[in-house]
Amino acid sequence: MTASPNPGQASDPGDLKDLKRDVEETVDVAVERGRGFAAAARSHALNFAESRKGEAARSVSDIADTLRDNGKAFDDRPNVKAFFDSAAEGLDDLAGSIKSRSFNELYEDAEAFARRSPVAVAVATFAAGLLVARFIKSSGERQIDADHGRGRD
Repeated sequence: MTASPNPGQASDPGDLKDLKRDVEETVDVAVERGRGFAAAARSHALNFAESRKGEAARSVSDIADTLRDNGKAFDDRPNVKAFFDSAAEGLDDLAGSIKSRSFNELYEDAEAFARRSPVAVAVATFAAGLLVARFIKSSGERQIDADHGRGRD
């Protein structure tokens, strides 16, 4: 039995070439599977967004109906009622736009708006953050109160 000069290394250059080829093939297979996975994930996400688009349109339409109903309380004030009706009509238009356009078109429009009005997007993001923080804080306080109330029993 002859020992190889460097333990752990292949003694034949052909073995190294075979090993290199095997590694390259494994990498190629992994890259292809990764691409397939990414494509499937993207397709799934787009399908999910398209299905949720209808629900978003219905929600916006429901808000418009609520505004319209609340505007009826101002029949004696035509200017205020007109404001409610105009807002409801704008929301109905938005709901129709959401229904009729693809997710990609809506995304491109949102991106274009963000590029045209970065300050408005920053303010809206800040306001949304405040609302979410407030919601989380109040939810936490209610949970603490509930836990504290159970401890007394």
